[in-house]
Amino acid sequence: MGKKSIVGIFLAGVLMLGVGVTAFAANVANVPQKPSDKCIAGRDLKPVIYLYPTEDNTEISVSLDYDGNLVDLIPEFNAENTWNVTANTDGKITFEGQQYDYLFWEGDPNFSYDFFSGFCVAGADTSAFLDEKLHALGLNDAETAEFMDFWLPMMEGNEYNMISFQTDAYKNGAKLSVSPEPDTVIRVFMAWYPTDKFVKINPQYIEGTDRSGFTVVEWGGNKVK
Repeated sequence: MGKKSIVGIFLAGVLMLGVGVTAFAANVANVPQKPSDKCIAGRDLKPVIYLYPTEDNTEISVSLDYDGNLVDLIPEFNAENTWNVTANTDGKITFEGQQYDYLFWEGDPNFSYDFFSGFCVAGADTSAFLDEKLHALGLNDAETAEFMDFWLPMMEGNEYNMISFQTDAYKNGAKLSVSPEPDTVIRVFMAWYPTDKFVKINPQYIEGTDRSGFTVVEWGGNKVK
């Protein structure tokens, strides 16, 4: 066999190998990816706490034991890690003569969030998704609207959003104590991040809570890195 024939066979082999590698890479790129079980947290943004006692002018203490660095409080604590307030049945909170709709905090956590289960939602579908899930989790219309007013502008323009509503990771990292003890506590915390591709994830079971008696509601979120 001549040198030209050998060279020709070699070049043809290289070309076929290159085509095969390209095709393999393209197929891999189109395969839904799995998220990491843990993601590095960004800042815990706008956890807000609503208080709905069963009687007006109810004195309430709300304490936050946070594993992280608190960067903002509205209003500032008036005891160690604690707000001592008076609240009415309509949710209005009085703190040292000033009225608030809710208690507000933000912080940088020392813990990670869990993406073992959740949802991958197209950006265009995020509004409908959040409206459904937030109501299912126990938020009322006003609380849901405030949640969406804050988070939706960051999410609806993305190709997809990976969303996981946190349970133990958040509740253990940001422990909330309320006195007198509430009848109902609803804490909705959304960890999420944008992605250009659909990500395969175990569907998350959403368990709602019926609101009755003295009710405490909190919502917030974290755009993880």
